[in-house]
Amino acid sequence: MRKQKTKSPTKIKARPVSKNLKANDPYRKPALRSEAFARALTDAKSCVHDRESLQALFIEAARKAAAVSKEPFKENWPYLQTMLRLIRAHHRGEYTQVSNDALLWIIAALNYLIDPFDLIPDKTPFLGFVDDATVVEFAVAKTQQTLDDFMTWETAVR
Repeated sequence: MRKQKTKSPTKIKARPVSKNLKANDPYRKPALRSEAFARALTDAKSCVHDRESLQALFIEAARKAAAVSKEPFKENWPYLQTMLRLIRAHHRGEYTQVSNDALLWIIAALNYLIDPFDLIPDKTPFLGFVDDATVVEFAVAKTQQTLDDFMTWETAVR
Protein backbone atom coordinates (compact mmCIF):
# COMPACT_ATOMS: atom_id res chain seq x y z
CA MET A 1 0.00 0.00 0.00
CA ARG A 2 1.28 3.33 -1.00
CA LYS A 3 1.23 6.16 1.42
CA GLN A 4 -0.73 9.08 0.06
CA LYS A 5 0.92 12.40 0.26
CA THR A 6 -1.22 14.86 2.03
CA LYS A 7 -0.96 18.44 1.20
CA SER A 8 0.00 20.64 4.05
CA PRO A 9 -2.56 23.31 4.67
CA THR A 10 -1.88 26.48 2.76
CA LYS A 11 -0.65 29.18 4.99
CA ILE A 12 -2.27 32.51 4.48
CA LYS A 13 0.15 35.32 4.65
CA ALA A 14 -0.98 38.47 6.35
CA ARG A 15 -0.91 41.46 4.10
CA PRO A 16 1.56 44.05 5.25
CA VAL A 17 -0.01 47.28 6.38
CA SER A 18 0.39 49.90 3.72
CA LYS A 19 2.95 52.51 4.57
CA ASN A 20 0.24 55.10 3.97
CA LEU A 21 -2.26 53.41 6.34
CA LYS A 22 -0.42 52.74 9.56
CA ALA A 23 -2.30 51.35 12.53
CA ASN A 24 -2.39 54.75 14.20
CA ASP A 25 -3.44 56.58 11.04
CA PRO A 26 -6.34 58.85 11.98
CA TYR A 27 -8.09 58.16 8.66
CA ARG A 28 -8.69 54.60 9.88
CA LYS A 29 -11.07 55.94 12.53
CA PRO A 30 -14.70 55.39 11.53
CA ALA A 31 -15.79 58.97 12.22
CA LEU A 32 -13.29 60.26 9.65
CA ARG A 33 -14.51 57.80 7.03
CA SER A 34 -18.18 58.46 7.66
CA GLU A 35 -20.69 60.13 5.39
CA ALA A 36 -21.21 62.69 8.15
CA PHE A 37 -17.55 63.76 8.00
CA ALA A 38 -17.64 63.89 4.20
CA ARG A 39 -20.74 66.09 4.49
CA ALA A 40 -19.01 68.31 7.10
CA LEU A 41 -16.00 68.72 4.81
CA THR A 42 -18.15 69.52 1.77
CA ASP A 43 -20.12 72.08 3.78
CA ALA A 44 -16.84 73.56 5.04
CA LYS A 45 -15.65 74.15 1.48
CA SER A 46 -18.72 76.24 0.73
CA CYS A 47 -18.43 78.11 4.05
CA VAL A 48 -14.76 79.16 3.97
CA HIS A 49 -15.38 82.45 2.13
CA ASP A 50 -18.95 83.09 3.23
CA ARG A 51 -19.04 85.52 6.15
CA GLU A 52 -22.70 84.85 6.99
CA SER A 53 -22.13 81.10 7.08
CA LEU A 54 -19.08 81.55 9.32
CA GLN A 55 -21.09 83.67 11.73
CA ALA A 56 -23.94 81.13 11.80
CA LEU A 57 -21.44 78.30 12.31
CA PHE A 58 -19.78 80.15 15.19
CA ILE A 59 -23.10 80.81 16.92
CA GLU A 60 -24.34 77.24 16.56
CA ALA A 61 -21.02 75.60 17.45
CA ALA A 62 -20.52 77.87 20.49
CA ARG A 63 -24.01 77.00 21.69
CA LYS A 64 -23.32 73.28 21.21
CA ALA A 65 -19.91 73.43 22.90
CA ALA A 66 -21.45 75.19 25.90
CA ALA A 67 -23.97 72.36 26.28
CA VAL A 68 -21.70 69.31 25.92
CA SER A 69 -19.50 67.58 28.46
CA LYS A 70 -15.78 68.32 28.26
CA GLU A 71 -14.97 64.70 29.11
CA PRO A 72 -14.94 63.15 25.59
CA PHE A 73 -12.72 65.96 24.30
CA LYS A 74 -10.13 65.60 27.09
CA GLU A 75 -6.96 67.60 26.33
CA ASN A 76 -8.44 68.94 23.09
CA TRP A 77 -11.16 70.92 24.89
CA PRO A 78 -9.03 74.12 25.03
CA TYR A 79 -8.30 73.74 21.33
CA LEU A 80 -12.01 73.39 20.55
CA GLN A 81 -12.55 76.68 22.38
CA THR A 82 -9.66 78.18 20.40
CA MET A 83 -11.24 77.02 17.13
CA LEU A 84 -14.40 78.88 18.08
CA ARG A 85 -12.53 82.08 18.92
CA LEU A 86 -10.48 81.83 15.72
CA ILE A 87 -13.63 81.48 13.60
CA ARG A 88 -15.18 84.49 15.34
CA ALA A 89 -12.05 86.62 14.91
CA HIS A 90 -11.67 85.54 11.28
CA HIS A 91 -15.34 86.26 10.56
CA ARG A 92 -14.96 89.75 12.05
CA GLY A 93 -11.87 90.38 9.94
CA GLU A 94 -9.71 90.73 13.05
CA TYR A 95 -7.53 87.71 12.31
CA THR A 96 -6.61 86.87 8.73
CA GLN A 97 -3.37 84.97 9.22
CA VAL A 98 -4.96 81.54 8.76
CA SER A 99 -4.48 79.44 5.66
CA ASN A 100 -7.50 78.22 3.73
CA ASP A 101 -6.48 74.61 4.45
CA ALA A 102 -6.37 75.16 8.22
CA LEU A 103 -9.62 77.09 8.08
CA LEU A 104 -11.21 74.25 6.11
CA TRP A 105 -10.25 71.60 8.72
CA ILE A 106 -11.44 73.79 11.59
CA ILE A 107 -14.76 74.54 9.90
CA ALA A 108 -15.22 70.85 9.05
CA ALA A 109 -14.66 69.87 12.69
CA LEU A 110 -17.18 72.45 13.88
CA ASN A 111 -19.67 71.37 11.20
CA TYR A 112 -19.33 67.81 12.44
CA LEU A 113 -19.81 68.94 16.04
CA ILE A 114 -23.10 70.67 15.27
CA ASP A 115 -24.46 67.78 13.19
CA PRO A 116 -26.82 65.86 15.51
CA PHE A 117 -26.97 62.93 13.09
CA ASP A 118 -23.29 62.18 12.65
CA LEU A 119 -21.73 58.73 13.02
CA ILE A 120 -22.94 58.35 16.62
CA PRO A 121 -26.04 60.50 17.14
CA ASP A 122 -25.49 63.10 19.84
CA LYS A 123 -28.48 61.88 21.84
CA THR A 124 -26.84 58.48 22.40
CA PRO A 125 -26.07 58.35 26.14
CA PHE A 126 -22.36 58.34 27.05
CA LEU A 127 -21.16 57.84 23.46
CA GLY A 128 -22.87 60.64 21.57
CA PHE A 129 -19.85 62.91 21.46
CA VAL A 130 -17.03 60.37 21.21
CA ASP A 131 -17.02 60.64 17.41
CA ASP A 132 -17.18 64.44 17.62
CA ALA A 133 -14.13 64.37 19.90
CA THR A 134 -12.32 62.16 17.39
CA VAL A 135 -12.96 64.66 14.61
CA VAL A 136 -11.86 67.57 16.81
CA GLU A 137 -8.69 65.64 17.72
CA PHE A 138 -8.00 65.10 14.02
CA ALA A 139 -8.56 68.78 13.22
CA VAL A 140 -6.28 69.81 16.10
CA ALA A 141 -3.54 67.52 14.76
CA LYS A 142 -3.91 69.11 11.32
CA THR A 143 -4.03 72.70 12.56
CA GLN A 144 -2.19 72.82 15.88
CA GLN A 145 0.43 75.29 14.72
CA THR A 146 -2.29 77.57 13.36
CA LEU A 147 -4.22 77.36 16.64
CA ASP A 148 -1.05 78.02 18.67
CA ASP A 149 -0.21 81.01 16.45
CA PHE A 150 -3.72 82.35 16.96
CA MET A 151 -3.43 82.04 20.74
CA THR A 152 -0.11 83.92 20.58
CA TRP A 153 -1.81 86.62 18.51
CA GLU A 154 -4.67 86.81 21.03
CA THR A 155 -2.22 87.30 23.86
CA ALA A 156 -0.35 90.05 22.01
CA VAL A 157 -3.56 91.89 21.10
CA ARG A 158 -4.78 92.04 24.70
